[in-house]
Amino acid sequence: MEDCLAKKMEITVSEAEKRTGRNAMNIQETYTAYLIETRAVESQTEGQCAPVESLWRRYSEFELLRNYLSVTYPHIVVPPLPEKRADFVWHKLSADNMDPDFVERRRIGLENFLLRVASHPVLCQDKIFYAFLMQEGGWKEMVNETGFHLKADSRLKALNATFRVKNPDKRFTELKHYSDELQSVISHLLRVRARVADRLYGVYKVHGNYGRVFSEWSAIEKEMGDGLQSAGHHMDVYAASIDDILEEEEHYADQLKEYLFYAEALRAVCRKHELMQYDLEMAAQDLTSKKQQCEELATGTVRTFSLKGMTSKLFGQETPEQREAKIKVLEEQIQEGEEQLKSKNLEGRDFVKSAWADIERFKEQKNHDLKEALISYAVMQISMCKKGIQVWTNAKECFSKM
Repeated sequence: MEDCLAKKMEITVSEAEKRTGRNAMNIQETYTAYLIETRAVESQTEGQCAPVESLWRRYSEFELLRNYLSVTYPHIVVPPLPEKRADFVWHKLSADNMDPDFVERRRIGLENFLLRVASHPVLCQDKIFYAFLMQEGGWKEMVNETGFHLKADSRLKALNATFRVKNPDKRFTELKHYSDELQSVISHLLRVRARVADRLYGVYKVHGNYGRVFSEWSAIEKEMGDGLQSAGHHMDVYAASIDDILEEEEHYADQLKEYLFYAEALRAVCRKHELMQYDLEMAAQDLTSKKQQCEELATGTVRTFSLKGMTSKLFGQETPEQREAKIKVLEEQIQEGEEQLKSKNLEGRDFVKSAWADIERFKEQKNHDLKEALISYAVMQISMCKKGIQVWTNAKECFSKM
């Protein structure tokens, strides 16, 4: 962690800007660009600051970077991007991806994504990631030249491996199940929070009616008028405070959403392991089949039924020379298959070792982050309740002075 990029460079997504341009289909579109600013830490001297490097990136470029990292480092739980469109929103919040409040939250989320990658012991050293931060022109071409698209596994292939692998690793099976449950429980938590926010908004705004009623009442009272007017003012302030409160709540909701999306990153690691295990089992099965064919040719006995074996019986046996030639080819294939199986076994062991080390790192990060977010959320709720008590305490004093 001492050598990670986050220790050597300050990284911020400092600004978001709405733009209009033409896409690859030459169709005009409106999009948001984000200003990434970086500053080297090591080059700073006393009294002097290193120059700030800056460039603009679209959300789609962040997506391209993450796709590249996911394919290139399949054993790593790659940090997720913030949502492209708002989910789990309470009804007063806009779900429009061009809404200024949403764009601002996404700006914070994109900065967090870059800091997560820059803090990762492996991902921070990637040249494509560094170029993403420093090189505006030609970066997309650089990514595509890596050929990472060719290494990406198809969803159909992954699904096939999931159902056909015979000896799945119990740890990865349990991790996959855990990621499903984590996603489910956080989704439920966010839905509950949105419902509570809706009701809370209504309760606070209804307090504004107290303010209106007390104000109208004060107009017909001489002795009690000032007290009622003051109490009404406190109620108006209380009703208006809910907007800032729920805006702050969104910050904690976004922290939970990050781990909602992390669940898919966990599943991606599990799917890759299933694919590797499936390829290993297929290679072992193919090798066993070739060894059996070689033995049958050498001994002249057929252990299992095959169309080819029946054809030989019906139309005559092969000559010794033909059999020897086939045996030689099979022996070469067997040798090649054994080397391939050995290589796949080694690759699988390395993957499991690297993946599990990163999963343990992720678990530690997750426990720390979620604990901190939930405590901060509880503190915010306590503060909100205290403000409510203070409002009614002030109202009580107003009534006492009447």
